[in-house]
Amino acid sequence: MALIVQKYGGSSVADAESIKRVARRIVETHKAGHAVCVVVSAMGDTTDELLRLAHEVSPTPVPREVDMLISVGERVSCALAAMAIHDLGHEAISLTGSQAGIVTDTVHGRAKIVDVRARRIHEALDADRIVLVAGFQGVSTAYDVTTLGRGGSNLTAVALAAALGADACEMYTDVEGVFTADPRIVPTARKLHAVSYEEMLEMAASGAKVLQLRSVELARGHGVKLHVRSSFSDADGTWIREEDERMLEKAIISGVTHTLEESVYRVEGIDAARLFHALSEAEVSVDTIVQTGPEIVFSGPSSDAVDTARALDTLGVSWTSRDDLGKVSVIGAGMKTHPGVASRTFATLAELGVEPEIVSTSPIKIACFVDRDRVEEAVRALHSAFELDAEEAVRAHD
Repeated sequence: MALIVQKYGGSSVADAESIKRVARRIVETHKAGHAVCVVVSAMGDTTDELLRLAHEVSPTPVPREVDMLISVGERVSCALAAMAIHDLGHEAISLTGSQAGIVTDTVHGRAKIVDVRARRIHEALDADRIVLVAGFQGVSTAYDVTTLGRGGSNLTAVALAAALGADACEMYTDVEGVFTADPRIVPTARKLHAVSYEEMLEMAASGAKVLQLRSVELARGHGVKLHVRSSFSDADGTWIREEDERMLEKAIISGVTHTLEESVYRVEGIDAARLFHALSEAEVSVDTIVQTGPEIVFSGPSSDAVDTARALDTLGVSWTSRDDLGKVSVIGAGMKTHPGVASRTFATLAELGVEPEIVSTSPIKIACFVDRDRVEEAVRALHSAFELDAEEAVRAHD
């Protein structure tokens, strides 16, 4: 008997019928002889609606009370799913994040999990009950309700899978898996059978929204195998796992990702240590960093723009920012041992007449900041140049 952790996103539990469909899938897994622990998100846009309500009541709501409010959404989904499972003739129990033993630090809105005390889950599983856990939340070391930030239900699922020693963590969403590019931009994009943790980390950091970055980091650290699947079909999805030579034999590049949601900053008059300490204190995320002289260039999520500007103004440095660029990234563990990837990347962009403003690299990624209006064109051209519409790109293997 395998122990399976499943996670269902907001689109998978958007309404009563969707919850009933999810309940049937959970029961089928249980009937196959598996122990099942399920993490659910809030229904549809519930979290956004609760945040809107909070700001109608108060222009600057207290973070502690915001967490208390928005944690309700996942609890609703959990209780409803448990009811649906009971109606199918199976025993289930719904648990809040705190009841499930998810312990976090004291930061509201973006808390970090510091411990998982899963005694109550183990007891329920031993009694052959299906366990449903409210995602996105926990209880702080100061005994307050906390939330884990956007995509936090993914983090809950991976943390539970690690703590329980699960055989797999299935991430059910509204897409069928991880693709070689965004299918809305590249219709010929193919669903990947397997991606390494490192590749998925680069993809998540470079614009792929299928998995939250922190959840992939946690999965890699604990060796949790992830399976990204659609809750609307029975098809296999994409496995996120340790790098396998068979993956690299199939295709050098795993995908081309993009994002339009990063701002680029240029800063002068400060050393890097002082600058990034201040940004860290402001809880600002930083992605690309380039320094070739006294000027420091870095990028970060557009959602952090206000906090970034406040931190830079406090430092009293000279700085500018740009929001007219998008980032296109070529990602693949195979490029570590195959020369010519950079040459093909820049030749492809040159043929389009696209000149990257900023370039950053890692052993498995080449990221180029280009004019925002040329991003989609660049994605399609690079996808074609690396033949990611070919059968080999799928990386099918046992």
